[in-house]
This record gives sequence, structure tokens and C-alpha cells, in this order.
Amino acid sequence: MKKYLILILIAILFSCDSDSTDSFSASPSSAETGQGGSLARFTILNDYLYTVDQQFMTVFNISNPEQPVQVNTVHIGFDIETLFNYKEYLYIGSRNGMFIYNISNPESPEYLSEVNHFTACDPVVANDNFAFVTLHSDTGCGNNVNRLEIYDISDILNPVLISDRNLMKPIGLGLYNNYLFVCDDEVKIFDISDPENSQLVHSINRNAFDVIIQNNLLILIGENGLYQYSLDMNNIENINELSQLNI
Repeated sequence: MKKYLILILIAILFSCDSDSTDSFSASPSSAETGQGGSLARFTILNDYLYTVDQQFMTVFNISNPEQPVQVNTVHIGFDIETLFNYKEYLYIGSRNGMFIYNISNPESPEYLSEVNHFTACDPVVANDNFAFVTLHSDTGCGNNVNRLEIYDISDILNPVLISDRNLMKPIGLGLYNNYLFVCDDEVKIFDISDPENSQLVHSINRNAFDVIIQNNLLILIGENGLYQYSLDMNNIENINELSQLNI
């Protein structure tokens, strides 16, 4: 519960930032978004709030923030865990797979496709052509599966697994240009310029369960606090800690 409260707080802060969209953000778009981490159960796009519980996605019109209106509820499946927005798509992680929905019609999310995997906890992030999924074993998550999976989603109706890599216990993840940050036994940074052959190129010695990347700012979210770092797109090893907030 504590980790979700932290994620909600951060997403609210980002949604209040008028400069919160950029080519390196998790959800680059000209639209206004509320940016959470990969473990978030909600996302804001323009005048709409999307939330998920264990089975359903609920859509709210928040054009009047003082009087949000529930406009739709969509049954997704079972053991739904996370929700990630990229452009006009929602990527929904569950213990059994990933679901992709189109929200070009914001009040009526349209099912497009899904992939299934071994029972495991499943955050997901995506860019134009690829979706990145971590599977990890934890209390209640099922099988002893701990790995990073990469899917080709250039055909959004037919995602194809193109790469998988065993890790220790990966959880949250985030995209930064051609790099993928993964919270594992440390924060591992992979070069994904060739997604079929991702390469571990750097790491941050910090225990974190999720990441948020905003422009050249990295926020690591851990059980005991928040940690801010500056990033350099020209030198991925040039990462400097800016601050930390103990919680």
C-alpha cells in the first residue's frame, strides 16, 4: 500500500507540471498527462482519468476536476496490476499477460491484442515499436520467474516476443531514449538500440522498486524514500544524484 501512495503522489505532482511532456518522458505527447511509474494503476490523458482494479478499467471525465464523472467501465480480465499510457494506447499488465487498448475514442477503450505468459507480477512500458515487460516472483505472484521480456509491437494487433533475459527480481522499469532502466537487485541500465540484443551498459547502486524519467530527470522510488538524479543523453554513465527524500 505504501508504494502505491508514493506513486500516486508523484503522478499528481507531474500532472501539475505544465512542461511535463517531452520526447524523453514515459508518455511523450502534446497532450496533458499525469505521469506515474510503471507500477501505477491509473493514468491521466487530457480530460480523462483511467484506473484499473483487479478486473476492470474505469474511465472518468475530469474536465471539471471538482466534479469528475464516471463514463465507462470495461472488463479486462483477472489479476490486473498496472496501467501504462503511450500516445493513443493503454498497456495493461496482469499476472497472466499484457493487454493493449486503443483510446482514440477516450470514453470507449477498444481492445486490440494481448500476450500471455507464466503467472508472475507484470509491469510494462512501451514506445512506438516495442513493449518492455518485467516478470518477477513475489508473495502472491506465482511462479519463480524473474526476467525481462521485449515484444515487437510494430503490428499492434500481433505482439511478438523477440527477446527475454533472466534477472534477479526485476520490478519497475522506465524508458530514456535508447536506454531501459530496470529496478532489479540494483537499477540496471540496458542499451536497447537493438532490442533483440539488449546490452547491460551501466547500473546505479540503489534499491528501488520503480522509476520515473522526466526529461533528463530520473526519480527512483524505494521503500524508504525518493532519489533524484540528473541524466545525460550523450553519456549514460554521467548520472549524478541531486537529492533524496526519506519517507
